[in-house]
Amino acid sequence: MAMVNRAVILDTMAKIIERREQKKLVLTDEIKLANIGFRSLDFSELAIRVEQAAGCMLNFDAAPLRSITTVKDVVEFFTAIQNASSSK
Repeated sequence: MAMVNRAVILDTMAKIIERREQKKLVLTDEIKLANIGFRSLDFSELAIRVEQAAGCMLNFDAAPLRSITTVKDVVEFFTAIQNASSSK
């Protein structure tokens, strides 16, 4: 499994938003997902793209997703699940 780093996650998020909103955003850790219109469908697309880049399925429960509110939370979430998947 290849680890997908922070820069790739941020770039992928920006591309998803840019395609839908037709505007380019510079993402920083403290930006609230609600403020940039990053929805659950966008999160699902990001998850698929991270899985494709990592070359494996990432298994996670939906419950922790409720606490994700910022760009930083998204990056930390995907970093953590990749670390958990690689240690199995």
